[in-house]
Amino acid sequence: MSDDFMLDTDDLQRRMDGAMGSLKTEFASLRTGRASASMLEPVMVDAYGSRTPVNQIGTVNVPEPRMVTLNVWDKALVGPAEKAIRESGLGINPQLNGTIIMLPIPELNEERRRDLTKVAGGYAENARVSVRNVRRDGMDQLKKAKNDGLSEDDHKIWSDEVQELTDKAIAAIDKALEVKQEEIMQV
Repeated sequence: MSDDFMLDTDDLQRRMDGAMGSLKTEFASLRTGRASASMLEPVMVDAYGSRTPVNQIGTVNVPEPRMVTLNVWDKALVGPAEKAIRESGLGINPQLNGTIIMLPIPELNEERRRDLTKVAGGYAENARVSVRNVRRDGMDQLKKAKNDGLSEDDHKIWSDEVQELTDKAIAAIDKALEVKQEEIMQV
C-alpha cells in the first residue's frame, strides 16, 4: 500500500484556488467609490419563480465613473430588480427611468470605508476557512492512508506538501485582502 499511495494535490490546489476565485468575486462586489458592473454580481432577483442573477434579466453598463445602469429586458421585472438591489446591502439607492434602473454611486465617507474593510475582512476569513477545510480533507486522506499502511516518512512528506499548499493559499488571501483594504481606504 505505501508505495501505491498518491495524494491528489492537484485536486487540493484546484479547490484552494476555487476559494480564492470566490473571494475575488466577493471583493469585486464591494463598493470602493468607483462604479463597476461586477458590483451587481451577487444580487439575485425573484424572476419567473426562481432566484436569478441580475445580469441575466438585463444589461449592466457603466456609462460614467460614478454611475451603473441596469437596462431590464422585461418590464415586469423592473420592480423586483429594483427591490433586490435596494435590499442587497450595497448601500445604493436605485432610480427608475422606464426600464432602466440607474444606480448613482455616492462618495464613501470614512465610516462607510471602515465598514467595507470589515466586510472585506469577513470575506477573507470565509476564504481562509474554505482553504483550511480543504487542508483538513487532505489530512484526513493521509490519516486513512496511514492506517492502511502508509509509512511515517511518506505521511510526513505528504503532510508537509499539504501544509505548504495551505500556507501559499492563505498568503494569497491575505495579500488580496491587503490590496482591497488599501483600495477601499483610498480617498
